[in-house]
Amino acid sequence: MEVTGIGGLIVLVLDIWAIVSVLNSGTGTGNKVLWILLVLLLPLVGFIIWLIAGPRSASVR
Repeated sequence: MEVTGIGGLIVLVLDIWAIVSVLNSGTGTGNKVLWILLVLLLPLVGFIIWLIAGPRSASVR
């Protein structure tokens, strides 16, 4: 699946937001690496999976 144009820009912004949130979460380093790889390798699907099951940022607590 290829996302181009404004859709691609939106996916890029959402992926960057997901990666920053993973980095700010309180989870272990190994889990952070796995989540970031998932979001980078599968941008749209990885973001959706992160949104449903990913670690939450430390500021939520």
